[in-house]
Amino acid sequence: MSNQKKKNFQIEAFKHRVVVDPKYAEKTWSILEHAIHEIYNHNASGLSFEELYRNAYNMVLHKFGEKLYSGLVATMTAHLKEISKSIEAAQGDLFLEELNRKWNDHNKALQMIRDILMYMDRTYIPNTHKTPVHELGLNLWRDNVIHSSKIQSRLLSMLLELVHRERTGEVIDRGLMRNIIKMLMDLGSSVYQEDFEKPFLEVSAEFYMGESQKFIECCDCGDYLKKAELRLNEEIERVTHYLDVKSEVKITNVVEKEMIANHMMRLVHMENSGLVNMLLDDKYEDLGRMYNLFRRVPNGLSTIRDVMTSHLREIGKQLVTDAEKLRDPVEFVQRLLDEKDKYDSIISQAFSNDKTFQNALNSSFEYFINLNNRSPEFISLYVDDKLRKGLKGVSEEDVEIILDKVMMLFRYLQEKDVFEKYYKQHLAKRLLSGKTVSDDAERSLIVKLKTECGYQFTSKLEGMFTDMKTSQDTMQGFYASHPELTDGPTLVVQVLTTGSWPTQPSITCNLPAEMSALCEKFRSYYLGTHTGRRLSWQTNMGTADIKATFGKGQKHELNVSTYQMCVLMLFNNADRLSYKEVEQATGIPASDLKRCLQSMACVKGKNVLRKEPMSKDIGEDDAFFVNDKFTSKFYKVKIGTVVAQKESEPEKQETRQRVEEDRKPQIEAAIVRIMKSRRVLDHNNIIAEVTKQLQSRFLANPTEIKKRIESLIERDFLERDNNDRKLYRYLA
Repeated sequence: MSNQKKKNFQIEAFKHRVVVDPKYAEKTWSILEHAIHEIYNHNASGLSFEELYRNAYNMVLHKFGEKLYSGLVATMTAHLKEISKSIEAAQGDLFLEELNRKWNDHNKALQMIRDILMYMDRTYIPNTHKTPVHELGLNLWRDNVIHSSKIQSRLLSMLLELVHRERTGEVIDRGLMRNIIKMLMDLGSSVYQEDFEKPFLEVSAEFYMGESQKFIECCDCGDYLKKAELRLNEEIERVTHYLDVKSEVKITNVVEKEMIANHMMRLVHMENSGLVNMLLDDKYEDLGRMYNLFRRVPNGLSTIRDVMTSHLREIGKQLVTDAEKLRDPVEFVQRLLDEKDKYDSIISQAFSNDKTFQNALNSSFEYFINLNNRSPEFISLYVDDKLRKGLKGVSEEDVEIILDKVMMLFRYLQEKDVFEKYYKQHLAKRLLSGKTVSDDAERSLIVKLKTECGYQFTSKLEGMFTDMKTSQDTMQGFYASHPELTDGPTLVVQVLTTGSWPTQPSITCNLPAEMSALCEKFRSYYLGTHTGRRLSWQTNMGTADIKATFGKGQKHELNVSTYQMCVLMLFNNADRLSYKEVEQATGIPASDLKRCLQSMACVKGKNVLRKEPMSKDIGEDDAFFVNDKFTSKFYKVKIGTVVAQKESEPEKQETRQRVEEDRKPQIEAAIVRIMKSRRVLDHNNIIAEVTKQLQSRFLANPTEIKKRIESLIERDFLERDNNDRKLYRYLA
């Protein structure tokens, strides 16, 4: 094969330059300019958009982009000036309609123009950092139409006028409003804010300032709040229909400030209809409305809370210090519970179960319950009343509800140890007289107390139940070992452990001979089966059933106290006895004897004795006889002892003294516990720590704490620092 020379191919440029027609740009632009005119004049149907696009493409390609862009600006500006004049010429309500129509036309035209100049939009404009066609169209509309001197102020006043008309109850064209507001938003957030929103908020503030003044002069609080709520909802609805969603917060702030925040104090304190009246009249709907409106403004809820708290403390103080209302302890506690239920219901239904309101309620109750130092006693008496008779026929669930309410009041007590003292006394009487409605209810309350205060609080109470059960077994053993006793009087003994039961002074009275012999037999039996124990009879706490025959042979079984039995048995051997003779024969203390005789001689329907002279009180010169005319429709007659339900003043002093004595070792134990762990501590910190440790049982008195510290120093548990007398050291 012969070698041939390789040929190299080369592409060469044209030998001559391609020359563009110097008038090409003018001609092409005039075609595009004509097209823009036709688009604005609604004659776009005859245009070839493909050809127009190619012309615009070629202009940019041949570096005539600047001419095309500046021509576009000039042409659009000219058209918009004409449009502006036609809008200015529109009269009355037609002004907004004409503006809306021309705006829609401009948008359609802008869309077509952008399609034709798409190549310029994509290449020339980004490279030269000019404004894109659509945005340019909006800016030109803004500058030549919206910011035209004759349109700008007219547009604003018409928009504000329409809003005002709607606020005063007229129906407006919301669709047109929405379109115009949307136009302002499309022109940019600054246009919407400066040209409409700012003036709108200022005018709204003036409107609501005037309206709130008018309303507050003529409406009561409930009606005013309804109007404020209605206005607030109207503004929120207005935003959803035709305003920018971001305006909602701003316009609601205006309404809240003018209608609520500026009148808060006047509203809550409004005479005959303010917050206190709403609370007194249980106006849940108005209270709920006040809560929902006030929560929207700064310090709104704290204003309601403060007024509610001061009102609560005031009525609570009246409740616990009114001597008339303190006469019946059960009624007193029931009023407290009713008040608590009322405010619990208000907080739950009107105040959205707001925890801060619940805390305010609790602190108010704690404040006024502890103003009365008899509150622990009264709460215990209330429990006593319920567990004796008040819970008969009540379902278990309802019993639990009542006990939970009692526990709620118990939590408010600062002197829980005082309650414990009284509760123990009342429980003892219920158990010994067999008068408790339900053992389950008794135990349920003890479990609740144990959960609240710990084992130490209830250990003795539980011991009382144990004693009652043990006593039953003891009595069975006693009668099993003495079968001969089945015919005579029957004895039932409750053996009580001294430490568990309330301490009672051991008062002996002279029992009838039959009973005295029986008691001796029991003593011998018990001490024979239990070594190292000592029995002392508490005759003041016993009861007896005796059979009696009156004048015409009518027979009754009388349920009486041990003291009453001792008195009645004397009349088996005597027809008439003077007070002195009764006192001498029975050995019953004078105060108890008088109450005992009073209950048998002065109480109608229970007067098995009669006395001379007849009077309500027992005197030392009185004489007593069996009442032969005594009748009762019942065979069994219970004769209660006339007792004061509340403690008398000396008894109260005695209980208080016992409580104070019991507190001393507890305070000392707390001081030693604290000093053992801290080793060295100053006086103020010891006081604070001891108070904190003991507050679950009682509020320790700083003076008493100081005395206990002195006592511990004397007994070498603590010592004072040599340099700082307020500093204490623990001595191991």
